[in-house]
Parts: sequence; structure tokens; C-alpha cells
Amino acid sequence: MGVQATAFAASVVAALQLALPGPTLAADSAKDYPSRPVRLIVPFPPGGSNDILGRFMAAKLTERIGQQVIVDNRPGADGIIGTDLAARATPDGYTLLIVSTSYTMNPGIHKKMPFDPVQDLTPISMIGTGSNAIVVNPNFPVKTVKELIAAAKAKPGQINYASSGIGGFNHFGGELFKTAAGIDMTHVPYKGGGPAMVDIIAGHVPVLFSTVTQVLPHQRSGKLRVIATGGPKRSPALPDVPTVMESGVNYEVTIWWGVLGPKSLPSALTDELNATIAKILTEPDTRKRLSAEAAEPLLVTPAEFGQIIRKDIIKWTKVARDAKMQAH
Repeated sequence: MGVQATAFAASVVAALQLALPGPTLAADSAKDYPSRPVRLIVPFPPGGSNDILGRFMAAKLTERIGQQVIVDNRPGADGIIGTDLAARATPDGYTLLIVSTSYTMNPGIHKKMPFDPVQDLTPISMIGTGSNAIVVNPNFPVKTVKELIAAAKAKPGQINYASSGIGGFNHFGGELFKTAAGIDMTHVPYKGGGPAMVDIIAGHVPVLFSTVTQVLPHQRSGKLRVIATGGPKRSPALPDVPTVMESGVNYEVTIWWGVLGPKSLPSALTDELNATIAKILTEPDTRKRLSAEAAEPLLVTPAEFGQIIRKDIIKWTKVARDAKMQAH
């Protein structure tokens, strides 16, 4: 085990001895933490941004802590199944969970959840953040946010917009835009971002709410046109594309990714994992990997991450209520 991993292990062992003196943990704490593989639950199928970044972080954590970090995909119910599994795990540092902004959207559309997203999991560290994107088919005669708003006001409810599905990140982005811009558009949900992308490229639906990550290759090839991004500042991946706010609409939609642990994870262990991930986020290859996902590293403390989660839950619950959004 390397010097960094040894230092990490020593402080974590001390924390576990003080905070969690149960028989199983007591046996583990006689050795360096971690003394066995760590599981990183990804509550979505392989291939999405959570899975891509989860696998990257698992490899980097493996290098840092001296034990294998194994990705465990547990998809279903908008990420709720895998998240519930993590929430019920023993708080010993051997089960971690990667989540994204949808974690804070679920409470707005799922009235009964098997866990409390604020109380039943421990924020450890954010990984990065990126913008959503408002996209149109190149043949649709709209090139700016103002033109889209004007077109929607001229034909209330007659302009369709696609998303990856009901209650997903892109659906929330579309409904918030409708409210912020004071317009009416018709939501056309698809079973995933892939089918939605196929139909907007084909011209079957004129507008799509997605992420910069997903639309960037199609913007570059000319198959789609990104008219605006939803972050507080322009996306580094699309520096020439204005934000929605630059058009005078009070609209901010960003996607973030982060790592959680079970409830009652010892604070010393939480802080050490946060510090380890922070070191990973400063590495050049990590910045390069995030840049490939049109994202930027985001270093915050566990407490700050918790505040972001609470704030976002309030925001997206209001969006869901105002738009009368409901899960199937």
C-alpha cells in the first residue's frame, strides 16, 4: 500500500474504532482500512454519464486507497432502487453510491420513496458539474431563445419538445423553461435520451432538452443546433453558445455528479474520502475526462454538498408541483 493510502487508512481506522465499535467493524479496524474491496453502486444502466464517471472514479479510487473499487450497476425506478440499496448498507465505508442531479428531482415526482434523500444518506463529495442544453433541429426556424419563446407564444401548445422520459433531468429542464419563459409547449417523453436524439435529428420533434454532454457531437457535425445552455456561465465546451440567462430569462439548469454513503457514516471517514476525491479532481487526466463529458470538477466539503442537495430538492419539488409532474 502506498504512503497516501497508508495515511488514509490510519486516520480512518481511528475513526471507525471510536464511532462504530460493532463486532464486524472491530475486526476490520484491526487492519488497515480498507481491508477488502469497496463497492460503488451506480443506480443506472451502463453507458450513461453516471456509469461513465462512476467507472472512472472507481479506477482512480482504487489507485488511491489500495483496494479494488468495484462498480455495481443497480438500475431501476429513476435510480431509486440502487440508492435504496446504498441507504440500507452498513456505514463502514465499503459501500458508496454515485448520484447526479436526478437524485434531488425524484422527491418531487415520487410521493413515496423508501428512503429520505436528506436524512438517510451521507454526502461525501461532488465530482463535477455541467450544463443542460436547449437544442433544435437545424430545419426548425429558430436560432435563439427569444425566437423560440416568440414561436411558442404564437402557437401555444403546438410546439413539441422531447426529453429522455417523464420525471428525468431533461423533462425538469423543459418544464422549468416553460414556467420561466411564460410559454406553453407540449412534452413528448421518450424511453431514454438515445431515442429522443434519433427523432430530433430526423425532424420528428423540433426541440429537445438534453445535456451538453449528449448533444455536443451532433452540434459539431451540424445535425443539431444548440441555441442556449442552462448554466450560470457559458459552457467551456460551447463557448460561442449563450446561456438562457443572457436572453433575459431567469433559468438555471445544471447537472452535477457526486458520491454518497449510507446514513451514519463516521465523519472522519467521510472527510478522508472527500479529501481523497478532491486530490483525484485536481489531477490533469481527471480534468481531461470531465472535459470529455462537457463537465468541470467541483470541489466542495461534505457539508456544502449537503446544502446543495437540500436546496435542489426544494427547487425541483416546486418545479414538479407547478408543472403537475408525476411519475408513472
